[in-house]
Amino acid sequence: QLQLVESGGGLVQPGGSLRLSCAASGLSLENYAIAWFRQAPGKEREGVSYISASGGRTTYADSVKGRFTISRDNAKNTVYLRMNSLKPEDAAVYYCAADRLNWELAMEYRYWGQGTQVTVSS
Repeated sequence: QLQLVESGGGLVQPGGSLRLSCAASGLSLENYAIAWFRQAPGKEREGVSYISASGGRTTYADSVKGRFTISRDNAKNTVYLRMNSLKPEDAAVYYCAADRLNWELAMEYRYWGQGTQVTVSS
């Protein structure tokens, strides 16, 4: 059973940066595609970024292109989301998800973490 734990969230001022981590245990992530999702209060969960198992393909939501970067370190069994130039509208609970299938930013992932809160406010 694959377990995912997100970390790295917190309070940041607009324009600031954070790096989220998604650490896996139970199984190796090397055969899993990973995506980050977020959900703000009163809004539906939305896909933010995706990375293939090999790391060779990445996808970003239009709202974060050019500001967020997804990466993975299979040796550490961890996937990262670097978030720069944060805006108040980026505030949400961020979740990572994993699956052997390439769902990209669809919601069909089998494994989900519990989420980490990101607050963007001055």
